[in-house]
Amino acid sequence: MHSLTLLATRSIGERFYDAFIKADRWKLYLEGLGVTIQITIFAALLGVIIGMVLAFMKLSRRKNGKHSIFSLIATAYVDIIRGTPSVLQLMIMYFVILTSVNSGVLVAIISFGINSGAYVCEIIRAGILAVDSGQMEAGRSLGLSQATTMRKIIIPQAIKNVLPPLGNEFIVLMKETAIVGYVALADITRVAQQIGSRTFDYFPPLIIAAAVYFVIIKILSVLLGVLERRLRKSDLR
Repeated sequence: MHSLTLLATRSIGERFYDAFIKADRWKLYLEGLGVTIQITIFAALLGVIIGMVLAFMKLSRRKNGKHSIFSLIATAYVDIIRGTPSVLQLMIMYFVILTSVNSGVLVAIISFGINSGAYVCEIIRAGILAVDSGQMEAGRSLGLSQATTMRKIIIPQAIKNVLPPLGNEFIVLMKETAIVGYVALADITRVAQQIGSRTFDYFPPLIIAAAVYFVIIKILSVLLGVLERRLRKSDLR
């Protein structure tokens, strides 16, 4: 009750000053932002690697046209990862599977990379399937092997299809990392909670954290829009 009465007597400017400027608390937000960006970038890279492997596994077929064992494994992986909450996957990694790993950031990167890989798999698979099937036939008619045709003809065309959705996946991944506080990592969301507990006022720090996320994601969205426009121009040439 006393803390509520104290907040009521203070201006909004004073409350934001305490949450951001006082005791150099802005440095805590900066450190938390660094953790968020670090996890996002490396998890995205790991996700792309896993997603590429899974996509080709999922597209693999037996000689009779049926799904291969690799395709079934990839399908099961994607179904399990997409069918379970990312926060549970993170907690299982941190408290069960990777308990011997001392770095919480590394655990988070692995967990989010595995999660992102399932979504990237579907993005890449859809991008490859969006390329006209006649392109493969044309490559084979020129005497190229299936692997060479895929590498030199199909993949370059598929890249244009997958870049925009990969950019969106990166943005989604950055927002999803806000749950790393569940494993005691001081990302920007966790920092906001810690500052709120010190000042007994959660509104300013949470708004500041939301604003930081908004600005970064807005910048990424603008860059993604520029990329999409350039890709469309190249298609019209």
